[in-house]
Amino acid sequence: MNRTACLRKILIIDDDQHIGDMLEEALRRKGYGILRAYSGTEALYVLDRETPDLVLLDLMLPGLDGEKLLPGLSGIPVIVVSAKADVESKVSLLLGGAVDYVTKPFNLDELLARISVHLRTAEGCAGERGLRFGRLVLDLDAHRASLDGQTDRSVRLTRTEFAILKLLMQNPLQVLSKSLLLERIEEDTPDCTESSLKMHISNLRKKLRELDGQDHIEAVWGIGFRLKADDT
Repeated sequence: MNRTACLRKILIIDDDQHIGDMLEEALRRKGYGILRAYSGTEALYVLDRETPDLVLLDLMLPGLDGEKLLPGLSGIPVIVVSAKADVESKVSLLLGGAVDYVTKPFNLDELLARISVHLRTAEGCAGERGLRFGRLVLDLDAHRASLDGQTDRSVRLTRTEFAILKLLMQNPLQVLSKSLLLERIEEDTPDCTESSLKMHISNLRKKLRELDGQDHIEAVWGIGFRLKADDT
């Protein structure tokens, strides 16, 4: 699957022709390339040939529904756009990999703004050996976090802090549960336990706050942790 660098592509997965056409028209006016799929099965066919920069995913799809399709979209920012409004559904989908959840009927300007934010903050690489999220840069060799790669505005991270931040930056804006964090960093930091994870995250947040006085990691009550988007 090839990602086109010069044109940001958005895949709209929705069986509602009217909503899909409205979104496509609005997004094309913003300069995005558009891919369409009207079912979960068709979406898999499209994804075999293209890698979009972001996916707008409806849940109520014919055949393979959106909730079953979501796990196969790992690594791509997914905004769920659904008529399901209950908190349980939102929590489940955020834990399942979605970066955002917009309830139908939605305000088009708000959705466009959310798309812009997620695309901007999800820009991944700051170089071959670094990760970037907004102004925050993680040096994968030196185990240091900095603002825009500036050595005079950087902090040294412990092994566990580095593993946590690396995982968060590899999954920008996705809420990661405590259990998932522990599972993913276990190989790099076998000494990190459920009881010590909170302490490691607290120390990491303090170090990142030293860079610019801002909170870069936020706790999502009842779910887990994620990087905080820069709204400036």
